[in-house]
Amino acid sequence: MSGASQQGGQIDLASLSVQQLAQVKKQLDDEVQHLTSSYSQLRSAAQKFRDCITSINAGVANSSANKPLLVPLTSSLYVPGTLASTETVMVDVGTGFYVEKTTHQAKKFYEGKSEELSKNIKDLETIVNGKAQNLRLIEEVMRQKVLASNQAGA
Repeated sequence: MSGASQQGGQIDLASLSVQQLAQVKKQLDDEVQHLTSSYSQLRSAAQKFRDCITSINAGVANSSANKPLLVPLTSSLYVPGTLASTETVMVDVGTGFYVEKTTHQAKKFYEGKSEELSKNIKDLETIVNGKAQNLRLIEEVMRQKVLASNQAGA
């Protein structure tokens, strides 16, 4: 960023005052914190999709019908039930809509979602790393400016 023109969203850091650099640094800190939070949420969602695949493989596809099991109503509340079918499952396709799919279709659905999230996670990692690098540049320029002003004042 340093030495770049102000076109295209780039700023010459050397031309900014220490106060302006502090404001840019705070904005970048906030962005990095938000992106890091989003990264954690994406990783959590990807893990849930992988858990769904595991549940299909271990709990449905290789089981027998009428097998007793616990059905999750919430993350901490389960009720007893029986496995009605080992061929089909209900899949949450988003916003509270459920679709009946074969176990093979359900696994493909969750694998696709997991792959999509993995791609988004990698893209987000790249963005976070870029913002963190910009943050380090700003901190270095701020240090240089403070040292220069201290030496000029001494």
